[in-house]
Amino acid sequence: MRRSGLQLVISTNNEPQKKEVTEEIKTVEPMFSGRDADLWPVLTDVQMARIGAHGRQRKISAGEVLAREGDLATHLFVITAGEVELIRPSEDGPELIAIYTRGKFTGEINMLSGRRGFVTIQARTDGEVIEVTREELLSLVQTDSDLSDILMRAFLLRRLELIAHGFGDVILMGSLFCAATLRIKEFLTRNNHPYSFVDLDEDAGTQELLDRFHIDEGDIPVLICRGQIVLRNPQNHEIAEVLGFNETIDSVHLRDLLIIGAGPSGLAAAVYGASEGLDVLVLESDAPGGQAGSSSKIENYLGFPTGISGQELASAAYAQAQKFGAQVLIDKASSLKCDRKPYKVEIDGGQPVSARTIIIATGAAYRRPPINNLSKFEGVGVYYGATPMEAQLAKGQEVIIVGGGNAAGQASVFLANTSSKVNVLVRAKSLAQSMSRYLIRRLEDNPNIDLLTETEVVTLEGNGHLERVSWRRTSTGEVTNRDIRHVFMMTGAVPCTSWLGGCLILDDKGFIKTGPALSREDLDQAKWPVSRNPHLLETSLPGVFAVGDVRGGNLKRVASAVGEGAIAVAFVHQVLSE
Repeated sequence: MRRSGLQLVISTNNEPQKKEVTEEIKTVEPMFSGRDADLWPVLTDVQMARIGAHGRQRKISAGEVLAREGDLATHLFVITAGEVELIRPSEDGPELIAIYTRGKFTGEINMLSGRRGFVTIQARTDGEVIEVTREELLSLVQTDSDLSDILMRAFLLRRLELIAHGFGDVILMGSLFCAATLRIKEFLTRNNHPYSFVDLDEDAGTQELLDRFHIDEGDIPVLICRGQIVLRNPQNHEIAEVLGFNETIDSVHLRDLLIIGAGPSGLAAAVYGASEGLDVLVLESDAPGGQAGSSSKIENYLGFPTGISGQELASAAYAQAQKFGAQVLIDKASSLKCDRKPYKVEIDGGQPVSARTIIIATGAAYRRPPINNLSKFEGVGVYYGATPMEAQLAKGQEVIIVGGGNAAGQASVFLANTSSKVNVLVRAKSLAQSMSRYLIRRLEDNPNIDLLTETEVVTLEGNGHLERVSWRRTSTGEVTNRDIRHVFMMTGAVPCTSWLGGCLILDDKGFIKTGPALSREDLDQAKWPVSRNPHLLETSLPGVFAVGDVRGGNLKRVASAVGEGAIAVAFVHQVLSE
């Protein structure tokens, strides 16, 4: 049985309601099934003693609320005696989710970030718990490898279960034929925030819910947060604010290192910087993972012989960075203030953030070809990533992929599994110079994929949604018209550097120049103020580094981006010691 996820106020202090919850659980399908040993590990007495050294033992009384749904996740509880229950609010009254007994512990991945919880934690009987604050928990997972493995595995799996069951504090109501709905789904999904989705095109019983919250057709898509706050077609930064993504972050605090961008290079820098004792803040405008986060599968990344999706890689790296104490602020950098130290970065949603050193990892966006009506169909037939979300929209239909890089190759193979046909359009005569050989072979051997070289899209047509596409063979001028509703654009790269405001030297394509690429004339123009030359990944501003796709000369590979992030941190230490 699946609930809509609407949050209701739960009274947890009277015995009759507790009995009612216990009876109700018999009729409700368990939320968490399988992998019990990993989801609900039982700690040994020795392990509990080690946790106790980081927290404090205290007694609990039956009916006592240890944490309420919607509260900031500030404490972990390890049960040493008695029973503790997790209660989920729902439209039909509270549901009993799980019962913790001796040796089990509460919490999921929001314990690392301090974001708001989704359940009420309540003492079922008299007993005792070890209470550990979030700060003490971070110290524990950084110093005790054995316990870190147990806690982190459980936290990650519990969040995956929440996502799989659509169990969170958010209901998204919208249409899959709406670009804004797709944007919000992607934002929540890539931020690993559980939510329920109500498809207004399919669910006939939604009118009552719309009427209850006074929602008109022009308000769609709508986000209902905690059953109380209604956001009408919100922007991503508004969602982040209401859901409290940034509540626990002190943006005024001066950091050792500010990392702008949470793609592979930025997350790598965060992991290495935080694990080496630096005070690290990551500023991300949308969601962790960057362009790589939208990749359906990365197969040439060291250590993953069966491949890993961009979303999985980003989620794991994000949790790893938080484990070591790095914080992530979801907001957009609007300008760099470089006229004095410490450097400051203006952000859209609040006060500027400042740091002694900065790593810029803002990446690059896919180039938008000069095609009429392109912007009209973005999100409603034209996409810039091929995740399971877009694959579901195009299931059983013919699609086009524009681009000849590895991302386009992976997307082609991925979509060929569910689409009726995949047309890959590239302007070059072959893929040899732009795509890895193993991907080229897969495209050539897949009967569901047609590779069209020396070909470009010329027109897009449709009424509200893309319906028809025309492409042209540049060698012959022949034009083909097809009824196709889904086009995936993965062409070229435009660096995300417009916000820098002239503070850094860029190359002729707008990428940031670093290290040896900076000529003496560049340094003279920038008025380079120190006697040494710039470090390998250092920009024309001392203490400001650039890594990943935003850097001129960068290799377009995930492994390269991760390596650059790690290398930059080594130079950050040198700058901080100057």
